[in-house]
Amino acid sequence: MKSKTKPNGKKPPAEEKKHYLEPEYTKVRVVDFDLKELVVLPREIDLNEWLASNTTTFFNLINLQYSTISEFCTGDTCQAMTACNTIYYWYDERGKKTKCTGPQYVDFVMSLVQKLVTDEEIFPTKYGKEFPNSFESLVKKICRYLFHVLAHIYWAHFKETVALELQGHLNTLYAHFIVFVREFNLVDPKETCIMDDLSEVLCTPLPPSPQQNHVTER
Repeated sequence: MKSKTKPNGKKPPAEEKKHYLEPEYTKVRVVDFDLKELVVLPREIDLNEWLASNTTTFFNLINLQYSTISEFCTGDTCQAMTACNTIYYWYDERGKKTKCTGPQYVDFVMSLVQKLVTDEEIFPTKYGKEFPNSFESLVKKICRYLFHVLAHIYWAHFKETVALELQGHLNTLYAHFIVFVREFNLVDPKETCIMDDLSEVLCTPLPPSPQQNHVTER
């Protein structure tokens, strides 16, 4: 595990209210159709090609989403890489564990993923070039790290995201990502369970009224 959680049975003291679960925010999406249709493997596409294409896209989109609030994610505001009651530690190539600030951790993630997705030996772009045997495990590693970044944005920077009126983009990106990793079993549910309450809300198509009626009332 790359994370540390509070022991079972002990609730963290005075846990912050999860503002991102409030209906006024969760109802804001960019799209309202079933995202599962976007992630299902097309019949004519190779699985690894599909995983490579989507993983690269999610990396770019999550990197962009983080950049919108990066000025608020500092060594002072985020002295550890947190999400809910979890602290994420970075493990280098030798397995050395490091506790780092939020921005340091995200920088480690984005630098590593950039290096992997642009490596022709791992993410081949030339026709006929084979994917390595380790490809699926590397995709799982990337997706786990990208989940950490999304979870941190919700936990530590949702207020700034709302102030920028970007919660609809964040919600849609998060739901699309979760539906994708679930479809191909890319992230252990034990890893994503800290955000299950949000996942269940966002991965369910929006219901009709009364919420829609509420939206139209001024």
